[in-house]
Amino acid sequence: MKTENYLIIGGTGKTGRKVVTSLQQLNQQVRVGSRSAQPAFDWQDASTWAEALEGIEKVYITFQPDLAVPGALEAIEALVKQARKSKVKKLVLLSGKGEKEAELCEQVVIHSGLDYTIVRASWFNQNFSESFFLEPILEGFVALPQAEAKVPYVDTDDIASVVVEALLHEEHNGKIYQLTGPRQLTFKEVIQEIATATGRNIAFTPIALPAYTKVMEQQGVPADVIWLIEYLFSEVLGDPRNSEVTHDIEKVLKRKPKDFSDYVKETAASGVWNPAIKV
Repeated sequence: MKTENYLIIGGTGKTGRKVVTSLQQLNQQVRVGSRSAQPAFDWQDASTWAEALEGIEKVYITFQPDLAVPGALEAIEALVKQARKSKVKKLVLLSGKGEKEAELCEQVVIHSGLDYTIVRASWFNQNFSESFFLEPILEGFVALPQAEAKVPYVDTDDIASVVVEALLHEEHNGKIYQLTGPRQLTFKEVIQEIATATGRNIAFTPIALPAYTKVMEQQGVPADVIWLIEYLFSEVLGDPRNSEVTHDIEKVLKRKPKDFSDYVKETAASGVWNPAIKV
């Protein structure tokens, strides 16, 4: 396999760190794109981008907190412009399945003149162990809107594996992959699986979106994060088309995606869902 130079933007994040590890194991030259890396990559400081992209052939792009947020489109446009200037050959963009705003960012990459692959992912399994759902699970009481929404959660291991394939192989150029897990679950079903696996009593109760938003405001959650969560619950979970199960993971990886139950078993064994014992 030919050795190439990769920049993984968000290389310490949920999918990025796994992409970095996989490419390194294949003896590829990998640069982590993060504010703490050398050279640094900072979405908020475009002056860092040229050095981070210098000598890079292929880039994996993840945007924080999400491509749907205001300002993301302008940032992606500016990054693509710099990537062309830096003679980058290929872009792989992580996008959100069912997010209309994110699709505007996809179009910038698609019309960049560079080779590209778009990876649209459903909600991550890891949102329950590495993100904003973890704290209520630890507290034993989870209240969420859209209680009846069915979500085909996808594992970040599978997303990262698809991204690595897309980065390495030309056959994925010009493709848009939609990644989901193998089945749909409601929030109540998710919490029940986690409760059973951990042997804990975790209550779930439905809550209206305005009430949920108010709780976040009272807890001091940043306004842009509240905006994003409100958008995801109303626009993405509110659209039944986003509950569709796809088979693109199987198509790319020649195996079935990880089932949510397998994720739960592995994660429960790690102890992350066990509340700290107070002495």
